[in-house]
Amino acid sequence: MPRTSTLECPGCPPIRALTFDVLGLVKVTEARSKEGGIPKVVDRWGEPDSSKCILAASIDDRKSGPLLAIAREGGLIEILNPLNGHPCLSISNIIDNGPEPGDDAIVGLHLFKKQNLDLSSRSHTLLTCTTKGNASMRSVELTSSHADSTSSVSSRTWNVCASGNILCSQVDGNENYALFGGKGVEVNVWDLEQGTKIWTAKSPPKNSLGLFTPTWFTSATFLSKDDHRKFVAGTNSHQVRLYDISAQRRPVISFDFRETPIKAVAEDQDGYTIYIGNGSGDLASVDMRTGKLLGCFLGKCSGSIRSIARHPELPVIASCGLDSYLRFWDIKTRKVLSAVFLKQPLTNVVFDSNFAEEEVPSSVVDPPTEAQNTNETQESDEEEVQPLKRKKKSSKHSGSKKPKPKKRSKKAQDETVDDSS
Repeated sequence: MPRTSTLECPGCPPIRALTFDVLGLVKVTEARSKEGGIPKVVDRWGEPDSSKCILAASIDDRKSGPLLAIAREGGLIEILNPLNGHPCLSISNIIDNGPEPGDDAIVGLHLFKKQNLDLSSRSHTLLTCTTKGNASMRSVELTSSHADSTSSVSSRTWNVCASGNILCSQVDGNENYALFGGKGVEVNVWDLEQGTKIWTAKSPPKNSLGLFTPTWFTSATFLSKDDHRKFVAGTNSHQVRLYDISAQRRPVISFDFRETPIKAVAEDQDGYTIYIGNGSGDLASVDMRTGKLLGCFLGKCSGSIRSIARHPELPVIASCGLDSYLRFWDIKTRKVLSAVFLKQPLTNVVFDSNFAEEEVPSSVVDPPTEAQNTNETQESDEEEVQPLKRKKKSSKHSGSKKPKPKKRSKKAQDETVDDSS
């Protein structure tokens, strides 16, 4: 038998996370106790269907009118209400005379948070990118009634690569620039307003053996929300690279992390710390000012990590992957706060930052009604009237059975024989 150790989880603060899996399900996990709450699945949206696998997700979790966008396998994009899962809009990403949806799946999706002040007619912008490099920006208009919602009002499409496959894309915090990279595609940065490429990375120099490292980017993120010039990219050759487009085209800092491909990268609020996860389930935090490994998160994940999300307010990150577990981590102690088994391999996780635990104070609780008081009085009277149960008599005092004679010792038996003689 292998040795196992029990891992104590202290629980989570009030938190709400949405996960997406390979069967097309959206599951809502909430922790409602302020001190050491245990996260539980409180809702599930959709029906299991492997042909509707969720490939990418993006949330606009503002306080009024939040929206959630998801991209499914087959080129379908849905906009939902993240509070109740109510569908608001469904559009197709299939291009006329284009490749089949199975060969050109959506790998990047971003729902812009720029909102229109007119609440009766809200216009939202979506950015999508497919494996073949077909990027598209479309504006959709949502009205108060779902029946009056229209599909894309205006769209603009361009190609971000001439060859290769796009595997990752990211939009900066100001939503003015986007980066794309993948297998055989060097990371490139685009100006979304102008629709032009402003920068392209250059391959690192040859190694000591005179060999080039093949270009294969698997994940990327901007280092700071306020600066689009610095971003971090993870590669299939387990390298983490920091690029600065204002300095040079090659990486400013590059280092190896373990021995498996980097699958997920997320930035912190401080602007220099990142969280990386790889294909063997290792999760760590790194200071990108020096490239120093701050430490690994305690608690081994048994499958590849596919998504990492940083909570915008609480010192918590969430990770999910192919082991079907959603884990919450404390970024200060790097210990797991809690883990939830969600049955299906997970592809993405996002936070609802406006979630707050609603507790009813004792003064607001409704006083007991007259009928309740009457029932309680009757129950108490019945308890008082109930007779006491008598103890059963022991078998040796029962009249139906004769008591067994006591055994006498051998010495007493000898004395009795002497007296008779």
